[in-house]
Amino acid sequence: MNTAKLEVPEMVPVLIVGGGPVGLGLSLELAYRGIRCMLIDQGDGVVRLSKMGHVSVRSMEHCRRWGVAEAVRNCGFPTDYPLNQIFCTSLNGQHVATIEYPSIADEPSGNFSPEKKQRCPQLWFDPILARAAEATEEVMVRYDSRLVEFSQDADGVTAVIEDTHTGQRGEVRAQYMVACDGSGSAVRRALGIVLQGDAVLSYSTGIYFTASDLLKHHKMGPGTRYWMIGEEGTWGNLTVVDAKDIWRLTITGSKEKVEAKDFDADAWLRRCLGRDDIEYSITAVLPWRRSRLVADRFGEGRVFLAGDACHVNAPNGGYGMNTGLGDAVDIGWKLAAVLQGWGGPGLLDSYEIERKPVAQRNVDAAAINFGLTRPAVSYAHVEEDGPEGEVTRERLAAAMTANTRQEWETYGVHLGYRYEGSPIVIADGTAEPEDHLSDYVPIARPGHRAPHIELADGSSILDLFGQGFVLLCFGDIDATSVNRWVNAAAERHIPLKIEPIGDTAAASLYACRNVLVRPDGHVAWRGDVLDFDAGEVLDIVAGRTGSIDGYCPEADKLSGAAA
Repeated sequence: MNTAKLEVPEMVPVLIVGGGPVGLGLSLELAYRGIRCMLIDQGDGVVRLSKMGHVSVRSMEHCRRWGVAEAVRNCGFPTDYPLNQIFCTSLNGQHVATIEYPSIADEPSGNFSPEKKQRCPQLWFDPILARAAEATEEVMVRYDSRLVEFSQDADGVTAVIEDTHTGQRGEVRAQYMVACDGSGSAVRRALGIVLQGDAVLSYSTGIYFTASDLLKHHKMGPGTRYWMIGEEGTWGNLTVVDAKDIWRLTITGSKEKVEAKDFDADAWLRRCLGRDDIEYSITAVLPWRRSRLVADRFGEGRVFLAGDACHVNAPNGGYGMNTGLGDAVDIGWKLAAVLQGWGGPGLLDSYEIERKPVAQRNVDAAAINFGLTRPAVSYAHVEEDGPEGEVTRERLAAAMTANTRQEWETYGVHLGYRYEGSPIVIADGTAEPEDHLSDYVPIARPGHRAPHIELADGSSILDLFGQGFVLLCFGDIDATSVNRWVNAAAERHIPLKIEPIGDTAAASLYACRNVLVRPDGHVAWRGDVLDFDAGEVLDIVAGRTGSIDGYCPEADKLSGAAA
C-alpha cells in the first residue's frame, strides 16, 4: 500500500458515501441550502449501464428546486416517443395487448404538478446531477475514492478514505455522514443494521445490449416496455433506454439462483427479438436478485442511510430511485437546519419515523406489481396461430391490462405519501384519507405534500416553498398575529416567510385560512386562527420540543376549523 497521505479536507459538515442519483441528489439538496459537503464514490463517475429510466413527477419537482429540471426534460429522450406497454410473445411474434400511454409531449399537463414525469435513463440522469453538483461551491465530488472505515463520537464522524488507484489514504472529519452506497451498503453492515422482508422474489438477469434502429426490425411498434410471454408465463421484459439503439432485456427468472456460466444470453435475446437476422451487441449480462427489503433502522448516531442502502425495491413501477430522492430531500433539509443552528435534536430523529413507512409502502407496492405481471391463468397455446391461440391471447390481454394499471399510473405513489404520526407535524384531527397507489387527491392536510395550484400570475404555489418555512395566509391578514409568528421565528433563528395568497381557488384547496409549509414542501400545521403561542408551534415543527402523539399541547385550539 502507498503510505503517502491522501489530500482531503480536514473537516466537512456532511460526508456523502456513494455517487449514484441519491447521493448526488442529496449533495444538491444540501448545496441548495448552503451546506458544504463532500461526496465520495469508488467508481470513476462514468455511467455505463442504465438501471433506471423513470423520473417521477415528485422527483421532477425536486429537480425543479435544484435547477436541473430543464436539463432532465432536454436529456435526449425523444418527447414524441409513445410510452406504451406492449404484451407479446416476441418482437416479431404474437401480439397479446397494448396499453396506450401518450408521449411526454402529448401527456396533458395535469392539475397535480407544474412538472410531468420524465424518461431520462441513468446514462444521462446521473451526469446531469453530477455536473450540477460539481458546478456549486458547496459540493466537493471525489471519484475513485472508497470509504475504508469510520468511527463516530458525540461530536462527529471520522472517516478513512482511500484513493483506489494510488492506495493513498486520508482522514476526514465530518459532523454527519450519509450512506447512499446501495443495497450492499458497507456502512449499513458496519453499523449492524439489517434488512428485513423478502430477500428473494426472484433471481433475475439483465441483458444490456445495443441494436441499431431496433424499431425498424420488429412489428410491435414503439413502447417503453415490452412484456415477453410464453407458455410458461411472463418470462421477461424489454425496456427502452434511448428509444433507438440502447435496450435492456430482463429475464424474470425464479427463486432458483442464476449461475452466470449456465446463462445463455444470446438464446434469450434471440427469443425476445423473434428473428435471427437482427444484429445486436451485448454490453453486459448482470444477474441480480429481486427483493422486498427495508432496514430495521435508518441510521445510528450521526450516520444515516438513504436510498437502496435502507430499502431495496423490485424495479416494477420504478419506485426505487424516486423513493431514494425523497430520502435525500428529507434528511437534507433536516441536516441543514441542525447545522445552521435552528433545528432541534428531534428533527434528525424524525427522519426514520417519516421515511421508513414510505419505504415499506413502496417496496410492498413494487412486490405486488411483480406478482401482477404473472396472472394465474393458462398460457397454453399463447404462441400459436389459430383459434386456441387467439382465445388464450384474449384471456391474457384482459388479465394483463387489468393488472398493470397500478404499476404505470402512479400519481398516488409519488404524490400521495404522507408523514402520518410524525413528531414534527401537528395533526389537525381530520381523518387520514385512503392511500391509493394510482389515484391522487390533492389535500393540504398536515403531513401531506402541499398541493400544487397555479396562481393568478401563472406560477405554481410550489415555487414559494423550499428555503425555510412558509406561512400561507389566505384572506385578510391579522397583522398582530402574523407579527407574533415573525418575531417568534426570529428569536429562534428559524427561517420563516409570510405569503399572503388572494387566490380563492387556492384558499378552497388548502381548506384553512393559515397553512404552515416545511422546507421540503410538506404541510406542518394548518388552522383558521393565529391567536396562540406561535413559538410553541415553531418549536415542534423544528424539532426543538416534542409533541404528544403528533399533536401540539394546544391541539384543539391550533386545529381551528380545519376541513
